[in-house]
Amino acid sequence: MDGAAPLTEGILNHVRRDSLVNRRFVFPGDEVNTGKFEPHRVAIRNARIANPRPTLATHGFELFQHKSAVRNFADLAEIDAIYSGEIVEAIKSVTGADLVVTIGATLRTSADTSSGAKQPPAADVHCDTSPTHGPKLAHTLFQPHAAEGKRYRRSLVTSLWRTYSPAPQDWPLALCDGNSIAPEEGVHNYLVRTPSRPTPEEMSAPIEGEEDLPSALIFRHGPHHRWYYYPDMTRDEIVVIKLNDSDHAQTWFAPHTAFHDQGRAGTHPRESIEFRSVAYWL
Repeated sequence: MDGAAPLTEGILNHVRRDSLVNRRFVFPGDEVNTGKFEPHRVAIRNARIANPRPTLATHGFELFQHKSAVRNFADLAEIDAIYSGEIVEAIKSVTGADLVVTIGATLRTSADTSSGAKQPPAADVHCDTSPTHGPKLAHTLFQPHAAEGKRYRRSLVTSLWRTYSPAPQDWPLALCDGNSIAPEEGVHNYLVRTPSRPTPEEMSAPIEGEEDLPSALIFRHGPHHRWYYYPDMTRDEIVVIKLNDSDHAQTWFAPHTAFHDQGRAGTHPRESIEFRSVAYWL
């Protein structure tokens, strides 16, 4: 962690208050938001040396050591064959859940995305599931496991995030303490998948049943938000991020975003994989 200061500054993109049509169109090699965003320079704490250390229960995210048997994280066949099972066991281990159902992986890079195999870093302040979409997603994925009248007492949607490029990375992940931000500070951002880049007319046209599409939250800026990051992450470390926890007695979500770490010299392009899943307590 040589050169990693206790505090750095980053420019984070927040949704503007006059942003009325908020959609995220995802297509091979890129994604585009219709929302209006504005940059804000914020202080970002070094979570490795923070006191108290962030945990899933207190902040909504936490760093863990985790060695993977995957040799090439860009190999989707290897991800399916090895990593999916590792995710299940890792989430069970760190949460104590009885059942984990995987959703899938997204590869990202700050380098060239023209091949379409990877997406760019998600550089706006967001939480991948909204308070309405998270419970709906958990209910839907549990149905194949609902034999014999089984029900769950609690569900937890998470993203398990890992970078596998050399440190320091040029676009690390900033994470917001879920206690310092309220879901009311966010607005729904609806996910629309398309085979290619949509035209401006397609991006703004009405979408029938839009309210039923998967939705994330994108957030307005607030000076009270507390931001953290883990500098110099290695491929043997993971960050588990709460996207939606049905147990609101503890911190139940954590907004996050990529940011360009301009204060570090000798950075490398960020290569990362995020894997979403839902954990259940039966």
